[in-house]
Amino acid sequence: MAQHNETGHWGEEMAADFLRSKGYTIRDMNWRLGHRDIDVVALTPDMRTVVFVEVKTRTDDIVNAPDQAIDTKKIINLGYAANSYIKQNQIMLDVRFDIITIVGAPDSGAIPRIEHWEEAFNPMLAF
Repeated sequence: MAQHNETGHWGEEMAADFLRSKGYTIRDMNWRLGHRDIDVVALTPDMRTVVFVEVKTRTDDIVNAPDQAIDTKKIINLGYAANSYIKQNQIMLDVRFDIITIVGAPDSGAIPRIEHWEEAFNPMLAF
């Protein structure tokens, strides 16, 4: 596996652990619909909202912040994938789209910086 893929997988695991520590329940990770994917699907602690989480991991944020990698095309793809996930799983809950950014590296020994943006975007507004 390429180094950037390993870093991305590590970041997704860190994000899932972070959410669990906040009381979220993880339903799925790396859910795929063709070439579209959802990094983390979680339920809020009150079990009333399904949260689709886009995770962006960078070893540093000197050049650009991780959240800057989420463009309109990515938001639209997340919307399509989330719609399919909701239909396939017959979800009748509120829906939210969050971003979690991780800045750090798996082998650095340093504590990664984790930021969580709730309701970061609405794919319906991206069209």
